[in-house]
Amino acid sequence: MATAQSSAAQAGLVFRQFVADGTWGVSMRSLEEILRETIAVKERVLADQGLRDTARAAGEAMIETYRNGGRVLFCGNGGSAADAQHFAAELSGHFLIERPPLAAEALHGNTSHLTAVANDYDYGTVFARALEASAKPGDILVAISTSGNSESIVRAARAARDRQVKVIAMTGAGGGRLAEYADLLLAVPSSDTGRIQESHVVFLHAISEHVEHAMFGAE
Repeated sequence: MATAQSSAAQAGLVFRQFVADGTWGVSMRSLEEILRETIAVKERVLADQGLRDTARAAGEAMIETYRNGGRVLFCGNGGSAADAQHFAAELSGHFLIERPPLAAEALHGNTSHLTAVANDYDYGTVFARALEASAKPGDILVAISTSGNSESIVRAARAARDRQVKVIAMTGAGGGRLAEYADLLLAVPSSDTGRIQESHVVFLHAISEHVEHAMFGAE
């Protein structure tokens, strides 16, 4: 009990310190440092005309796919899986305006498929096999990997290209192995996983807004 009480007291002290001066203690970066880092990354994105043009092109590609009756598929692992599902939800639900749903699916949504393929084959094939089962030429795969080197994401992108499915890759600096299979590459100029993921969310919201307004108009 004494140990639990002392741990709770220490946690309370750290929290009060954070509230008072924005730091978590000597061993951790302050909130101010983290905020400055994320702002710096977003400023680099803002200054990169080519990257901004690619984001717009990604939105235009999705619009074309939807107008031709296609679907947009997503894949990612960990935090990137959450981003994939988030992006799919903005499209299949709605983002800023009331409108009909758009066909969008995160490939990790079927946990029975995921666990069966990972168990019977290997995890690296889970998204590729899901894509092979359902994707058609003219669809889009949004492949998300902060490093660009996640084996399951690279294999999914390769399978997509083999089936005339356009690949929009969202990565960190350089694009990793995923860049080889990307029709459009949104490579955030950072090697910090957290900062990359934060910028991926900015991209997904900006693209969702562009697609929604272009197809259905503001209300």
